[in-house]
Formats: sequence, structure tokens, C-alpha cells
Amino acid sequence: MRQSKCNIITLSTLIAATASETAMANVPNALLPQDLSPWGMFMNADIVVKAVMIGLAFASLVTWTVWLAKTIELARVTAKAKKRIRMLENGPGLMAAARACGSDKDAVAQIICSAEREASLSGDDFSDGFRERTELRIERVQHAMTRRIARGTGILATIGSTAPFVGLFGTVWGIMNSFIGISESKTTSLAVVAPGIAEALLATALGLVAAIPAVVIYNHLARSTSGYRALLGDAAAQVMLMISRDQDRRTMRLSRAAE
Repeated sequence: MRQSKCNIITLSTLIAATASETAMANVPNALLPQDLSPWGMFMNADIVVKAVMIGLAFASLVTWTVWLAKTIELARVTAKAKKRIRMLENGPGLMAAARACGSDKDAVAQIICSAEREASLSGDDFSDGFRERTELRIERVQHAMTRRIARGTGILATIGSTAPFVGLFGTVWGIMNSFIGISESKTTSLAVVAPGIAEALLATALGLVAAIPAVVIYNHLARSTSGYRALLGDAAAQVMLMISRDQDRRTMRLSRAAE
């Protein structure tokens, strides 16, 4: 009889414990998000975390837009510069090269026209002072064209350096909300904690998605800009060689005229 009573008490205890666990499990499950895909986690996230994610998505869009625009621009100006340099290597005079450029506004054309402008202002003076003035004009054009081609790439450095921290802020905020939810639900079940933490970590993931391409693209554009700057340096050297040849021709003509 006593053994039967003990069995009944034990069975009742197990049934009560099972019912209690089932009730506790059902309450959080009703509160859990049903969609744990990236879009579902975004929709279930806090408004601050959503704002962080939207900002990071916009930063990523800006990164790829700058990459596309600058890649096209660099390809165009590089091809134009190489074409001008080939023309200069063929050995026309400074006046002929300036006439070939016409009213074009590309970098090498501006270098040639700037040198021709200084030559026209200096008259027949081909002294060292003329060469120094011409080099100053050419350097100014080179710096201006380099700044123009690099314009817009600074935002990539900003995105690459700040996006991970912005994503981390969203993660910290989301985890704080998860802990608040744990406190309110009176349970420490991993099934309750995990979705909120996953939503928070999504912000860090988006931060890395925005930052890594920005850094890679910025370095790529920096190398391409350096290559373009080197082309402008080659064009400037060709122009100075052309001026030197013109000076030698003028000296030879004066020598023959004196004879």
C-alpha cells in the first residue's frame, strides 16, 4: 500500500513537472518570430537596429556606385592620356601639338595648351626662366587633374573605417533589447534569447559587408589614380622634351642665319 502511494506521488510529480515545462515552453514559442531569414530578422528588429541596417545598406550602395563611376572615368581618361602621349612621342612641335588638341579639356591636352600659352607669352625667350615657368604651369595642371580624378573616393575610406563600428553599435543595442526581453519573459531559454541575438549580429554582418568592399575598392582606385598620375608625369616629360627640341631647332636656325 505504501509502495503504491509512493508510485502515485512520483507519477503525479512527473506529470506536474511535464505540464509546467510544456506551459513555459508554449508561452515563449508564441512570442518567438516565425521567420528567421535575414529579411525576417530585419523586420523583427528594433527600430534603432533597423535604422543602422538601412544606413549600412545605403553605404554599401554608395560604395558600388562610386566604384562603377570611377572605374568608367579612369578607363576613359587613361585611354585618352595614352593616346596623347603617343602623339607627343611622334615628335610634333609644341604649336602643332596644341593645334591637334584643339578645344579638348582632357588632362594631357591642358598640359600641352598650358605650355603653349607660356611659350606665346614669353615670345622667343627659351631661357631657363621659361622652362621653370612652364614646369610650374604643368605641375599646377597635374595637381588639379589628379584632385579631380580622386574626387569622391574619400567617402570610401570613411565607409571602410566607420561601417564596422556602426554595425557594432546596432549589435550592442540589439543585445541590450534581448536582455530586456529575457528579463520580461522570466525565462533564460536559449530559444528565447537566440532570435534577438541573431537579429543584433545581423547589424555587425552588414557593417562588414559595407566595410570590406569599401576598403578593397578604395585601395584599387588609389592604385589606378597613381597610375594615371604617372601617365601625366610622362606627358609632362614629353612636353618638356618637345620644348627642348624646339629650343635646339631655334638655336640652329639662328646659327645658320648668323653664318
